[in-house]
Amino acid sequence: MKIFSSDEIRAIKQFTLREQGINERQFIENVGETLAYEIAALVAPERRLVVFAGPDLNGAYALTAARHLVRKGYKPTVYLFNVGGNKLSPDCGATKDMFVEEHGASLLTEISGLQFSMPDLGGDVTVVDGIFGTERIKPISGGYMSIIQYINEMKPQVISIEVPSGLLVDSVDGMINRNIIHADLTLALGVPRVAFFIKENAELFGKWKIVPVEYSKTALDRAPWKFRLIERSDMRHLISPRDPFATKADCGHAVIFAGSYGMLGAAVLAANGALRGGVGKVTVHAPRCGFYVLQTSVPCAMFESDQGDIAITDIELTRNYNSVALGPGIGTADATIDALDAFLKLANANSRPLILDADALNCISIRPSMLNHIPVMSILTPHAGEFDRLFGKQPSTYARLLRAIDVARQRHIIIILKGRFTAIVRPDGKVYFNPSGSAALATPGSGDVLTGLLAAFLAQGMLPEFAALAAPYIHGLAGEMAAECRGMFGVTAMDVADNLGRAIDTVFSDTDSQFITHSPQY
Repeated sequence: MKIFSSDEIRAIKQFTLREQGINERQFIENVGETLAYEIAALVAPERRLVVFAGPDLNGAYALTAARHLVRKGYKPTVYLFNVGGNKLSPDCGATKDMFVEEHGASLLTEISGLQFSMPDLGGDVTVVDGIFGTERIKPISGGYMSIIQYINEMKPQVISIEVPSGLLVDSVDGMINRNIIHADLTLALGVPRVAFFIKENAELFGKWKIVPVEYSKTALDRAPWKFRLIERSDMRHLISPRDPFATKADCGHAVIFAGSYGMLGAAVLAANGALRGGVGKVTVHAPRCGFYVLQTSVPCAMFESDQGDIAITDIELTRNYNSVALGPGIGTADATIDALDAFLKLANANSRPLILDADALNCISIRPSMLNHIPVMSILTPHAGEFDRLFGKQPSTYARLLRAIDVARQRHIIIILKGRFTAIVRPDGKVYFNPSGSAALATPGSGDVLTGLLAAFLAQGMLPEFAALAAPYIHGLAGEMAAECRGMFGVTAMDVADNLGRAIDTVFSDTDSQFITHSPQY
C-alpha cells in the first residue's frame, strides 16, 4: 500500500473527481457518509456524542458525518468554529447549510469568537474531532490551542477524522504534543500517512483505521511514492512454495558468525532462525567455547570452530556459502574488531552482500572506518541505539528515519531500522514500513532470530532487497503467533523462531490478517 503526502493526495483526489465526473461536494458527501458508518459501528446511539467541526475541509467531513448520524438516530451536539464570522470555506459553509436545512439549528452551535463556554466533556462522552485535518499547514496557536488542551485535559474518548487536530502530517518532527488532540482512534481516509508510523506520535493517533475512500485506481497506480506499507499480498510475490522435489542441497547453505563467551545464546537463536526459515544447511562459526553448546542446542546446524577460545578472532569463508551473516553475540573484543575489519575489506573487494547485525554494528561504531568497506546491497539491522552509535545521535524517530534514508543512498546499502513499525530503507530512497509484529517481540534475542531468517532467505536465492522485506514481515507474524500461545509478556525469542515455519505457511493461505484496523467499542 502506497503512502502519500498531502499534496500527492490532493492531486489523486482531483484526478478522481474528473474520472468519476463528480464535484468536491459530492466527494465530501461520500466521505462523510462513510465516516458516519464507521462511527456508528463504534458508538452506541444512546451515548453522548459531541462533534467539533473546523472551518475548512475536515469540518465539512465532520458536519456531513454528523448529518448522517442524526439520520441513524443519534443526537450529536455539534460545534462549528467560524471565528470572525466569515472563515468558513465554501464547501464547509455548504455542508453547514445542508445540516441546518435537514435537522434544524438546535443541534448546531456556530462559534464566531473563541471566547465561549466549552461543553462539559466529563463522563460517558465521545468527541468526534473534525477541527483540522491535513489541510492545516501551521502549528495551532491562540484560542484553538486552549480548546485542544481542554479536550485533552478532560480525557473524553476521541475519534479524530483524518489526523488528530493540530498535527502537521507532512512535518511530523518537532511538534508539541500537548497542543495536539490525543485521539483514541484515528479514521484515516483511504491511505495511511508517514506520521502514523512514528513512535512519538503513538499517543496522538491511538489506534488507527483506514476507512475506504474510492480514489481512482489509475491515479493511485500512477502516482509516485517514497513510502509504502508492506502487505501480505507482497509476500506472495517474494516467497515461493517449497518445490515438492527439493532437497537440502536446493535450499542453500548459510554461515553465521556468532557468539562469544557468555553470549552463545545469540548464536543458538540465529541458527534456529535460519533453520526454521527453511535453509538447507547452516554453519555456525563461533569460538571454541561454543562447541558443546551449539552441538547440543542446535544439532541440525554444523559447527565451525574459531581459533579463539572465548571470542571470534578469524573471519574467513571456508566454503562457497550462499549467504553470510555476522554479529549476534560476537562481542567487541579488539581481536574480533580486527577480524571483522579484515573480512569487510575482502568482502567489499568481492562485492559480496552481507548481513550485519548486533555486535557487528557495535564493532563498526568503535572503528567507523569500517563503514567504508561494507559491500553494496549489504543488509544492516540496527535498533535505534545501534543506529545512533553508528551514524550519530538522533533527536527523534523521524530524524533517525531521514538519516537512514541518506545513509542508505550514500553507501548503497539496505537498512532495516527495527521498531514497532520496522522501516526497511533501500538505496533508491524508498522506505517500506512493516506492520506485522507486536510488543511481544520486545524480548532478548528476537533480533538474532531475524538475522538467521534473513540468512535463510538469502541462501535460498532471494535478492537482498527482497529478503529485507520478507524477513521482518514473517518475523513479526511469528511473534504474533507466539503471543497467541504464550501471551504478550511470555514470548521468548525461541518461541518466535519456532513459529517462523507456520508464519511462512500463512503467506499461501487465503485470509489476510487485520493488524491495525481495530474496532474498539465505546
